Amino acid sequence: MSHPYIPAELGTEKISKLLRQYAMPAIIAMSATSLYNMVDSIFIGQGVGAMAISGFAVTFPFMNILAALGTLVGIGAGTLISVRLGQRDYDTAKRILGNVVIMNIVIGLAFTVLSLIFLDPVLYFFGASDRTIYYARDFMTVILLGNVFTHLYFGLNNVLRASGHPKKAMALTIITIVLNAILAPIFIFVLKWGIKGIAIATILAQFVSLVWQVKIFSNKNELLHFHKSIFKPDIRIMKDMLYIGMAPFLMNFAACIVVILINNGFKKYSGDLAIGAYGIVNRVAFLFIMIVMGINQGMQPIVGYNYGAKQMDRVQQVLKLTIIFATIITTVAFLLGEFFPELLARIFTSDDDLVALAVYGLRITVLLYPFIGAQIVITNFFQSMGMAGKAIFLSLIRQVLVLIPCLIIMPQFFGVTGVWASLPLSDGIAAIVSTIMIFIQLRKFKTEQI
Repeated sequence: MSHPYIPAELGTEKISKLLRQYAMPAIIAMSATSLYNMVDSIFIGQGVGAMAISGFAVTFPFMNILAALGTLVGIGAGTLISVRLGQRDYDTAKRILGNVVIMNIVIGLAFTVLSLIFLDPVLYFFGASDRTIYYARDFMTVILLGNVFTHLYFGLNNVLRASGHPKKAMALTIITIVLNAILAPIFIFVLKWGIKGIAIATILAQFVSLVWQVKIFSNKNELLHFHKSIFKPDIRIMKDMLYIGMAPFLMNFAACIVVILINNGFKKYSGDLAIGAYGIVNRVAFLFIMIVMGINQGMQPIVGYNYGAKQMDRVQQVLKLTIIFATIITTVAFLLGEFFPELLARIFTSDDDLVALAVYGLRITVLLYPFIGAQIVITNFFQSMGMAGKAIFLSLIRQVLVLIPCLIIMPQFFGVTGVWASLPLSDGIAAIVSTIMIFIQLRKFKTEQI
C-alpha cells in the first residue's frame, strides 16, 4: 500500500498526462526565471547603460558556479528521492531532505567567504576591465552575501518537486520572480541603487520564498517534513547526492569556464562591448534552454520513479515525448534567432553598435539549435535513472571536450567570428554523440526485457 502523500500515479497514469502535469509547472517556473533574467538585463541596459550590460555579463561565470553548486545538491537529492519513493524506501527519502539542508548551508557559506576574499582578482580573470569592474563588483557582493539563502531555496524546491508537489514548486518560483520584477525597477529607477539594486531584489525575493518552503516542510502531515532526527549528516547519502548531481554540476561548471573563455576572447579580439553583446545573446538563447530544462524537470520524477519500479516501457515513453517537445522549443529558438535577431537585440539596448554585435552573434549561436533539445534531454535522462557516469560524459562532450578547445583554437584563425562559431560546432558534435549513446541504451533495455 502506498503512502497517501506519495505520487503513486507516476507508475500508473498515462505518460502524456503525467508529463504535462509535472512539466508545465516546471516550464512556467523556468521560463519565468529566464524571462526575469532578461528583464534584469533590460533594466540594466535601459536604466544604467550599455557598459553596465558588459559588467553584468562578466558576472555570468560566477552565476554559473552558484548554479552548479545548487544543482550538485538539489538535483542529486531530487533524483535520489524519486527513486527511493519508487522503491517505497521512505526512511531514506526523509534523511535525504535533512542532508540537503546541511549540505546547502555548508557549501553556501564556504563559497561566500572564499569568493568575497578574492572577488576583484576573480572578476578580472572572468573578463572584467577597468571600465566594467565597478558594475560587476557591486552586483556580485550582494549576491554572495545572500548565497546561503539562494542555495537553500533552489535545493528545497528540487525536493518539493521530486516529492510530488510540482505546482507548489512552480508557485514558489513564480512568487520569487514577481517579487523580483516589482522590487528591481523600484531599486534602480526610484532609489537609484544602480546594478546593486538588481542583486538586492533577487536575494530578498528568494528569501521570502525560502520562508514559505520552510513552512511547507514543517507540516507534519507531509511524508517528507522537518524533524530533528533527519538532520544528521549521512556520508552515504551525501556521496550518492554528489555522484548523481555531478553531471549537472559539471555542466554548469563547464559553462563557467566557457563564459570565461568567451569573455576573454571578445575582450581580446573586439572589446568590452562584444562582451555585452554576448550578454544579450546569452539571455535570449538561455530562455529556450530553460524551457527545455523545465521539460526535463517534469521528466525526472517520472523516469526516476518508473525506473525504480522496473517499468521500462513507461521510461521509454516519457523519453520519446520529452525529446519531441524539446526539439520543437529549440527549433523555435532557431527561427527567431535567424529571422528576427535585431528585434530581439533592441529590447535590451538602443545602442546601434551593441545591437549590430548582438545580431551577428545570435545568428551564429542558434545555427544548430534544432538538434540541441534532444541532446539536453538525453543527458538528463541518464541522470534521472542514476546513470551519472553517462550523464557526466555527455555534459563534458558539449562544454569541455569540444567547446573549450574550439574557443582556444578557432579565434586564433578567425578572430571574433571564431569565438561565436565555436558554439554551434560543439552543439552539433554533442548531438551526434548523445544520439549514438541513447540508441545503445534503448537496445540494452530491449535485451533485458527479453
